[in-house]
Amino acid sequence: VLQARRRQRQRRRAPPLAARGELQGALRAALPFRLTSAQERVVTQISHDLERTRPMLRLLQGDVGSGKTLVAALALLQAVEAGHQGAFMAPTDLLAEQHCTTLAAWLPALGVPVVRLTGQCSAAERRAALQALAHEPGAVAVGTHALFQQEVEFLRLGLVVIDEQHRFGVQQRLALRDKGTHGARVPHQLVMTATPIPRTLAMHLYADLDSSVIDERPPGRQPVETVALPDGRRDEVIARIAEACAAGRQVYWVCPLVEESEVLDYKSASDRFASLRAALGEGLVELVHGQMPAPEKDAAMARFQSGDAKVLVATTVIEVGVNVPQASIMVIERAEAFGLAQLHQLRGRVGRGSQKSTCLLLYQAPLSAGGKKRLEILRQTDDGFVIAETDLQMRGAGDLIGTVQSGLPQFRIADLEAMTDLMETAQSDARTLLSLDPELTSQRGKAARGLLWLMEQDKAIHLLSVG
Repeated sequence: VLQARRRQRQRRRAPPLAARGELQGALRAALPFRLTSAQERVVTQISHDLERTRPMLRLLQGDVGSGKTLVAALALLQAVEAGHQGAFMAPTDLLAEQHCTTLAAWLPALGVPVVRLTGQCSAAERRAALQALAHEPGAVAVGTHALFQQEVEFLRLGLVVIDEQHRFGVQQRLALRDKGTHGARVPHQLVMTATPIPRTLAMHLYADLDSSVIDERPPGRQPVETVALPDGRRDEVIARIAEACAAGRQVYWVCPLVEESEVLDYKSASDRFASLRAALGEGLVELVHGQMPAPEKDAAMARFQSGDAKVLVATTVIEVGVNVPQASIMVIERAEAFGLAQLHQLRGRVGRGSQKSTCLLLYQAPLSAGGKKRLEILRQTDDGFVIAETDLQMRGAGDLIGTVQSGLPQFRIADLEAMTDLMETAQSDARTLLSLDPELTSQRGKAARGLLWLMEQDKAIHLLSVG
């Protein structure tokens, strides 16, 4: 079914975004570093896709800190130079603001306006953004779900970039694509994830996408030392944090809950904020969580990013997108309660500057077998793909077809991890069947055709991919 949907999508047409590369060259010349060979490889793959009339639908995988945003910026510049607009959508205001700040530091100097459109925009900012997107052919929009609201109109949307694509619903991703759809013409799409996907899962979950992997880190990224400590040593950790702050270092302290729970005995972020402020000093500690009003959250983040605050107590709202290079210590409280991928994402917030970085995993003993294994894997490796493989083994893969994006796989027999060879055979058989029987009229083809018909009849049944 995935292969058949891929063929259906490829019958549509997209605007060919051919460009001489002048804008890309100007950005490269302005950067204080050179792209890695992995980034160069991926940029070439995307550039070739954009030049075609076949709609690009490419998944860009890259571990935390691998430079996906720069690759996306270069793709957006190709679209702009070809006379089209670009849209860059992120799942949270915090991540969208981070991307907007990054692109605003690069693109306007090249004559490319960056238009911000999030839920935090004032009425006047929103009106100006809508005006720009409706009339400026070379604008790049950066925002959240606000980008696909009904009143948003793009003049010539040629490329859609979706970051952390698994956090959007299928219909939400399609809604943004439809902003650039005119008849049979659709925009190119680049979907990105910082959560590496195991090869066995990617073979099936994204069988209808092309895939690119940035498997190399930019020079200067520091290795992060990971240490697991029992919760009973928290006072010792706070004393070390105080020494680090006095030396000018900055610290993230992540808690699993915002408010105290009557069922779970986790300390809330609010309580930890109060205790750290009492221990370290009122002006040194800030608090950020998803339930805060946006102005308060922005002010807290600004004080931490400027270095005025030395400790940021937070929930997992900082899991992706937050970039403070001078922060070099990450403390994760009740680490055994987090998933492997989430722990890896949080650890990726440090190690971005020149200082040696540390991730402290505070756990409550005794650990379950699963909790112990997760912490051991984090201590042993910082390879996101190895971590993802282990996560798949421990948690299962989720639904492969449909809008369900979490939960255990709906298979009675198949084992995604153990049946790699069989899955490769299934992939080959699927391509062969479609080659020999493109209309699916044979006995074998009728089963796939029935599933395709069901998808067309029931709008709630879609593939996990954005196609």
